[in-house]
Amino acid sequence: MLKQQLNTMVQLASADGMLSEKEARFLKLLGKANGMSDEEVEEIIKNPQPIEDLNLLSDDQKFEYVYSLVQMMKADGQVFKSEIAFCERIAEELGYKKKVIAELSSRIYSDPAITADREKLKARAQKYLT
Repeated sequence: MLKQQLNTMVQLASADGMLSEKEARFLKLLGKANGMSDEEVEEIIKNPQPIEDLNLLSDDQKFEYVYSLVQMMKADGQVFKSEIAFCERIAEELGYKKKVIAELSSRIYSDPAITADREKLKARAQKYLT
């Protein structure tokens, strides 16, 4: 699932027309934390694939997906409308209402070293499942 998730995150990071150095570092950090090499992440960055069917994911995986997308959206310190729209679209494909992005965004930090209480966030996100 991680490659699929990174692929989607690359597309999100590129939604504003460019992939910043901070966003690329974030992707590589996330990949490394999950056992991927920088080369594997670079390949995904250079050649993103179409987004696969997200309905096959478990509820836990869907939450992690949305959580990571919001972190990615905030990674470069700037949030563009195109990025919000992209996150909302993916959230809907995952079975959430669009408003879950605003809810999580207000509680998720751009620095992946600063983590919020995931269980509380997950409980909040569950309220937005359709």
